[in-house]
Amino acid sequence: MKPAVLRPYLPTSALRRRRPAFLSRKYAVQAPGAPTLEVFNQRVKLLQKERAASNAEESRKVDYLRDEVAQRLTDRLLDINRQFHHVLDLGANSCNIARALSNPQPPPTVDSGSGIEIETPSTPKLPLEARVSHLTCAETSPAMLHRDESGSESPISITYEHLTSLEALPFASNTFDAVISSLSLHWVNDLPSLLSSINNILKPDAPFIAAMFGGDSLFELRTSLQLADLERLGGVSPHVSPMADVRDVGGLLTRAGFKLLTVDVDDIIVEYPDTFALMADIQAMGEGNAILRNMGGPISRDVLLANEAIYRQLHGEEGQMDRIPATYRVIYMIGWKEGAGQGKPLERGSGQVNLKDILGGGEFH
Repeated sequence: MKPAVLRPYLPTSALRRRRPAFLSRKYAVQAPGAPTLEVFNQRVKLLQKERAASNAEESRKVDYLRDEVAQRLTDRLLDINRQFHHVLDLGANSCNIARALSNPQPPPTVDSGSGIEIETPSTPKLPLEARVSHLTCAETSPAMLHRDESGSESPISITYEHLTSLEALPFASNTFDAVISSLSLHWVNDLPSLLSSINNILKPDAPFIAAMFGGDSLFELRTSLQLADLERLGGVSPHVSPMADVRDVGGLLTRAGFKLLTVDVDDIIVEYPDTFALMADIQAMGEGNAILRNMGGPISRDVLLANEAIYRQLHGEEGQMDRIPATYRVIYMIGWKEGAGQGKPLERGSGQVNLKDILGGGEFH
């Protein structure tokens, strides 16, 4: 051990003159407000989406999931029989909402009782051009946003807006008649703040309609990768990003000031020939893992091979070795900005009919 070295005493005046480096060190300062936990690396996510959109042909092949969810979201929007002069598509990806709105609307049908669906002479809805006059597609990835811009035709006027971040919206208060977001919110770090911003840019009594991956999405892939890691490496690395739970969504919307909430869940099961095709499609969508502190790195070949075998054993259907299922859990949400004349739910306990009378008077257990 080296002996301690004693340094000569310096008076206060000498300390002021010499100003040692440790006395002038600068420290990071937390900005005012509640601290934000950063889970996702937004730079990595941007690069993933840019890389995916750079190969337009392959990118279009994996739009099946976004196109399906976009169609279901626009159906919810068009079920509201009012005019939407200006709608924001927040996190537009490759403008899937714009394509869904451009699709011709089928006539309303009803089952006649004989298994044959017939057109109904019900009150006709406003034509599409009158329902949505202008759509602003806002996206952080320029390549993804403008992938299909050239040569596209739409009955709706469309503006393309490049955002530096989904968490910093550049729009003024009371701007939009509706905000719709399809499969983008699951990459947001500060979701409560974003929902408050969305509430702010909506006009009074205007809806926010969104869908996001959540909960147990790709639970088959999560479990098989964890078991493959344990088998080959003796530990577990996070290969699939964490997602919000449906039980939290209603509370987040309420905190953001939304009223008349509707939250539901839909499982979309897609079949793939193997796990390699599944993960290739996820990468081609730009939906790869973007955890901020991903210590696992790329998945090794041994883990991938073990994952393929474990996935088929745990989740494959008997007699169907040519394909495997993958479950995408989609959380749909609708919330309304408070406005004058808006309907309000009745107070608790004000009901006049007993639920047990409707269900036959049975006891609940």
